[in-house]
Amino acid sequence: MVLENKQALSGPLLLTLLCILAWLSEPWSGNWLAYDRYAIQGFETWRLLSANLVHTNGYHLLLNITALFLLTLLHGAHYHIRRFIKLFVWCAILTSLCIYCFSPHLIWYAGLSGALHGVFVWGACMDIRAGYKSGWLLLAGVTMKIFYEQRYGSAEDIEALINAAVAIDAHLYGGMAGLMFFLLFVMPELKRLKGKINNL
Repeated sequence: MVLENKQALSGPLLLTLLCILAWLSEPWSGNWLAYDRYAIQGFETWRLLSANLVHTNGYHLLLNITALFLLTLLHGAHYHIRRFIKLFVWCAILTSLCIYCFSPHLIWYAGLSGALHGVFVWGACMDIRAGYKSGWLLLAGVTMKIFYEQRYGSAEDIEALINAAVAIDAHLYGGMAGLMFFLLFVMPELKRLKGKINNL
C-alpha cells in the first residue's frame, strides 16, 4: 500500500512540513516568500519557488495539503523522493515563470495549487505509461477542470474561503509543466531502457 511505502510518503511529508513552517512564520513568510511581481523585478528570484510554500490562511493551507494527500493516494507508487522533489521544484518554478511572463495582471500569488496541478498531470501520465486505464480518466478530468476554469473562472465559495482570488492561470501553467516534465524526462528515459533491452 502507498501509506506503507516510505519512498512514496517522504516527499509529500517534507513538502507538507515546509508549508506548515511557512504558515507558522506569518506574516514574515508572506512578506518575503510569496510571489510578488515587483519584488521579483528587484531580483528577489527565490520567490519563484518559495511562493508555492506560503498560503493566504489556514483554510488555503488545509485545502492544498488535503489535495497533496489525495494525490499521494492516487499516484504514490510513482513517488520516489528525488523524483518527487525534482518534479515539484520544476512545476513550482515553471508555474511562477509563466505567471511572470504571460500573466502580467497577477501581481501577487501564493499556494501549492499550481504546482499540484502539474503533479496531478504527471501522475496521470505515469499511470497511463504503466497501463492503467484510469490514468486516461484522470488526465481527461484535470484537463476539463483547467479549461472550465479558463472559460468560466473559479468557484466564488473557494475564493471566499481562502480570502483571495484563485489564480486559475497558475493551474493551467502547472498542468503544462507536469506534462512537460513527463515528456522531457520520463519518455527519453523509457526509450533508453528499451534500447538497452533490445541490445541484450
